[in-house]
Amino acid sequence: MAGRSVSSVYIGGGTPSLLGENIVPLMKSVFDSFDVLPQAEITAEANPESAKDFLQPAMDAGINRISIGIQSSSDKMLKSLGRLHNLDEAKAAVLKAESVGFKNISGDLMIALPGSDISDLDRDIDFLLSLPLNHISTYILKAEKNTPLYSKRSLLPNEDTAAKMYLHTCRRLKDAGFSHYEISNFAKPGFEGKHNLGYWQCGEYLGVGPGAHSFINGKRFYYPRDLKSFLAGNEPLFEDEGGSLSEKFMLALRLKTGVLFADYPFLKKEAAKEKIARLEAAGYLNKTDKGISLTDKGFLVSNTIITELLYENL
Repeated sequence: MAGRSVSSVYIGGGTPSLLGENIVPLMKSVFDSFDVLPQAEITAEANPESAKDFLQPAMDAGINRISIGIQSSSDKMLKSLGRLHNLDEAKAAVLKAESVGFKNISGDLMIALPGSDISDLDRDIDFLLSLPLNHISTYILKAEKNTPLYSKRSLLPNEDTAAKMYLHTCRRLKDAGFSHYEISNFAKPGFEGKHNLGYWQCGEYLGVGPGAHSFINGKRFYYPRDLKSFLAGNEPLFEDEGGSLSEKFMLALRLKTGVLFADYPFLKKEAAKEKIARLEAAGYLNKTDKGISLTDKGFLVSNTIITELLYENL
């Protein structure tokens, strides 16, 4: 990484808040090893139940953004999801982050939870909006195979209901002053997540740790999910080439800013124009003289739209 500067750092992919005061030597090694820019966004994930003894050391270590896994405002729901915290701990974690000096605080919200409806969702949103958050990430819960939740999948709202919940969340957060800048992310002006924007803009990144993926010089590589192998200093494994036009197109359409016609000439073809006109008429995308972007409704079926626009064009 010689000659390169770091514009963002993200400590996550697990529960970094379990580190407690050990975050200080970890961050010292980051600053000692890399040229981290003075204005860099430095984020750490924190779970409410382990945040208390982590937040002050994290602030002291140079972290300037905290992402807290709130997920729900219902203790019963949190327990059913296997979360270890309760509502009071979630609130305390956010307020503690504010009190130690964090001005950039994000909260995670899961929607379409087992047995939930719009009124449950509204309570969750009301709770998050009562906290000093300037960024909210929302995710539609999905029951993956080989997880405890999979046995409760029949309790999950159906796809139509989940879609209504997503659109309802979009409206509520926008009404509260949050910009819907990416499929799953909302921010107050100036608080968009710089690190994740780097992914969606197909920027380079270096991942460190077992299971971590990287994208440098047009190549994607990763460390196996093997702690012993990583500690032994084994080299990461090549995954594939990255940064193709189709990949950039796919990632850019996750953002509210969308894509420019000038960057993707295939969108000017007659077949693409017809598809764009049809999708715009159906309310799935917005079109200007310069380009296109997905609407909230379009975000719900983004994979289908992206595939349709790319098909026979690349």
